[in-house]
This record gives sequence, structure tokens and C-alpha cells, in this order.
Amino acid sequence: MKQFRDLKENLRHEPIKWVEEHNIHITLKFLGETEEQLIPAIGQAVNTVALATAPFSLRLNGIGIFGSSYQPRVVWAGIDPYEHLSSLMNHVHESLVSVGFERDRQNLVPHLTLGRIKFLRDKLMFRKTIEQYKEISSTPMVITGMILYESILKKEGPEYRILQAHPFNK
Repeated sequence: MKQFRDLKENLRHEPIKWVEEHNIHITLKFLGETEEQLIPAIGQAVNTVALATAPFSLRLNGIGIFGSSYQPRVVWAGIDPYEHLSSLMNHVHESLVSVGFERDRQNLVPHLTLGRIKFLRDKLMFRKTIEQYKEISSTPMVITGMILYESILKKEGPEYRILQAHPFNK
């Protein structure tokens, strides 16, 4: 992901907490602190969705920010086409209601989080740099399943452990 590395290099003067490349992922539903005895039911709900889903293609397309242009909080990469992923996210959210997880109130925006921003030293330079990379894109990739991760927060950054893999129905 050369374009991502170039973006990071061009914004190296800013205190942005970049996601390590091996940790970049699409979050379909963030569960937060979860009781261990719920994991089997969560896995079953996710598996039910996976079995009803066919593999699909997507590509990264565009860079954006969450927050305002005056107070950006997250740098993200968009996904194209996002309809399959948006539908998958909705199905996952719906399936987890039966396990006790409420649907998120905000609109679901399929994206890859690239970096988190606490503050910016030079907002104008940041906006110009983001504008230069707004057309960033990747080659298409085939999505063939979902993974249920455990996220362990550590001082040096999160560690993700795979709990379960759920391949799509082929």
C-alpha cells in the first residue's frame, strides 16, 4: 500500500497515530467489552450471516476524515462499491441484536481507519495533503469471509487475536 505509506510520510510532522498496516481492517460491528460466555452466541450469529453471504469484490477508493475540517479526528479510506459491505454490516448488526447488542444509532459508513488525530500542528497543510490523496485507490480484492477478533489494548497499540473465522457461502 504505497499510497498509504506516502500519505503517512507527507504527514510525518503531525502527531497522528497511524494504524499499523498489519492491523488495518474493516470493522463490521464493534462490540466493546464483552463477556466471554457470549462468544459462542456471537460466533453463531456471525456464522449465520456468513452462510447467507456470497464472496464479493471491493477496492479502496478515496481518503476522507471523520470530524470537521477544523477538528478532524480520523483519517480513513473509502470503499467502492460500498453497497455489499453496507448490507453485510446491517446484517451483522441485526443478527447481534438477538445476542443483546443494540444497533448503532449512527449511520454505518464502510471504511478503513488509517489514523487517529488528537490535534494538528498545521491544519492548512493537513487539509492540502488530504486533498492530494483524496483519489487514492487500490486494485479490487475479493472478500471471502469474516473474522471475529478480540482486541487487546496495549501501551504500544492494539493486539488483535483471531477468535473465529467465518467463510462466506460459495
